[in-house]
Amino acid sequence: MSRGFDGFDREDFRDSDWGSGSDNESCTLESFGFGREIGRGNGGSSSDPSARLRMQKLRDAESASDRAVIPERQRKEMSRALASQDSRQVGGHREISRARYTDRDRSYSLRTAEIQTLIELGRFRVVSVEDLARFAYAGDRERLKSDLRNLTEQGLVQRRGTSALKKESRQALTLTREGERLLRRQGFVPEDQAVYSGLVKPKEADHDSALYRLYQKAAAEIESKGGKVLRVQLDYELKEQLYRKLGRAKVQDKNEAFHLKNGYAQQMYLPVVNGKVSFPDLRIEYANQEMEIARVDLELATGHYHAGHLADKARAGFQIYARAEDVSGLRRVRDDREIMTSILSL
Repeated sequence: MSRGFDGFDREDFRDSDWGSGSDNESCTLESFGFGREIGRGNGGSSSDPSARLRMQKLRDAESASDRAVIPERQRKEMSRALASQDSRQVGGHREISRARYTDRDRSYSLRTAEIQTLIELGRFRVVSVEDLARFAYAGDRERLKSDLRNLTEQGLVQRRGTSALKKESRQALTLTREGERLLRRQGFVPEDQAVYSGLVKPKEADHDSALYRLYQKAAAEIESKGGKVLRVQLDYELKEQLYRKLGRAKVQDKNEAFHLKNGYAQQMYLPVVNGKVSFPDLRIEYANQEMEIARVDLELATGHYHAGHLADKARAGFQIYARAEDVSGLRRVRDDREIMTSILSL
């Protein structure tokens, strides 16, 4: 399961005569209040009043998103939950309680919060220490430090740098193979939730480690509207699912393969842009207030995105985010080319 999945040459499955016109329940940008616009890519007329109005609405939505903070209530509730689940007062001292889990010939001692940490690392493959402290531990760094020491000593978690350049590198965490196996064999995650261990492409670790933060911001928005997150899918999983379907079909004729690819993409609610299937960095599947299954596709843009790339992501209908240091540059590119999409700040 990786960005570099090479079971097929993706260029072998290009097709230009199919569009994503499926009638599905995918969450659109409108449901988040940001407006789902089609990226023009080649620019538009700056004298068009309706275009100027749409662009101003996008900027207003960006300003609101930039000011939005993940509710402090969420972090406080998490902190209280950790305290009540994992500790008790005995003789004036806090006693940390850990349960024992056996996996074949090995035994592990884990607290509830430590299991949740394993789950988060498994779902997102790589998570920065800073983000894990902020979101999963409500800023309690000493508690996180203690848990990581226990998980590392038991061979379930490993610490990685996100870049070979010391100044740019962030401390991040991944599961080991043992950690991944433990999650599966103990049933800590649903069967339909993919989990990962290690890094597939270390050079992408810095980008991938920010997806957990991206998830937190989008999930808070979903929950604020009465939704409940059911599952997350990374592009690794979506790509593998599509190419596995194509592999099982064992089609020799390229024209038939084109149509199969398009049909499978439609089944998976994946858009086709310029004849190529577009994969989001992260998909969140959730139940909305009406208890209907919906999904939102998220893209974490970087400062290296050129106008054409940004326009393709906009055409795909992805909700585009960027880290603070990349936002202003990407918004300038967007404005220069009049690509009608919001670029939200993490």
